[in-house]
Amino acid sequence: MTEGPHGATPLARPPRLRPGMRAAVVAPSGPVPADRLEEGLGVLRGWGLEPVVMPHVRDVHPELDYLAGSDADRAADLRAAWCDPSVDAVFCARGGYGAHRMVDLLDWAAIRAAGPKVFVGYSDITALHEAFALRAGFATLHGPMVATEGFLKDAPAREHLRATLFELETVLTLESPTAAALVPGRARGILYGGCVSLLAAAIGTPHARTGARGGLLAVEDTGEEPYRLDGILTRLLRSGALAGLSGVVCGSWQECGPYEKVRAVLADRFGPLGIPVVEELGFGHGPASPTVPLGVPAVLNAPADGGRCTLTVEVPALL
Repeated sequence: MTEGPHGATPLARPPRLRPGMRAAVVAPSGPVPADRLEEGLGVLRGWGLEPVVMPHVRDVHPELDYLAGSDADRAADLRAAWCDPSVDAVFCARGGYGAHRMVDLLDWAAIRAAGPKVFVGYSDITALHEAFALRAGFATLHGPMVATEGFLKDAPAREHLRATLFELETVLTLESPTAAALVPGRARGILYGGCVSLLAAAIGTPHARTGARGGLLAVEDTGEEPYRLDGILTRLLRSGALAGLSGVVCGSWQECGPYEKVRAVLADRFGPLGIPVVEELGFGHGPASPTVPLGVPAVLNAPADGGRCTLTVEVPALL
């Protein structure tokens, strides 16, 4: 979904992956553990892809050791990967912190000119999902990252990503045994979202989203206590960033406190909007997290009778 001159329309989708394609690995946020990186590259090779590790992926900032090198170098890696015509996909190595420090250093005109490519990441990478949507008009994938436990040790999460990349028609509907209607109903919209604290952090920044007309919001987070989650959602509501929203689908809330308290916050903040809200669909920082395509039209079904809650994308995530 895009705002302003683009309207609430589906975003440009990249081609699906095939064995033999080249996949660049970038580190837009935190430092990357070497052993996990090597293991993740092995998985990509096992999928038939040719991984390309960008020059600064193994860097650590000399003073701010929570960053994978300087902002300029992290941005340069992403731009180079995207603008290399031989690269078909860009995988993030991990999240952490730092993506929104470098997002304005990217050459968005050059990225737009290069066209859409597969882009995968989540957590802190939410800042880049939003930038690709709003500044380039590209659909992206909210999914596990190459050098993380969710990619290496969580077989269901890894397999769902693989299917999303290579066998898209098999994963058009997302569901979970824990999913339930927090507010029943049915909604259609263009999927966007990710880590909700990153969405709130973007408010007031250049090119930030100023409304959600026709949008279907997918949110999750980790390590945010209920009162902090309340503040995050309240900021989004007060800013007008959620105006026009058609529905909300919530994923996992790892280490956010007792879930009954998290549920109370979600019901209190989203309930008055009068739109369908589904809880516990399972994507995000929790186990067996499915990959969620962003920028494509989808239907959220939250039956009032306690029936099966589903999120069904109307077109595959990739062409």
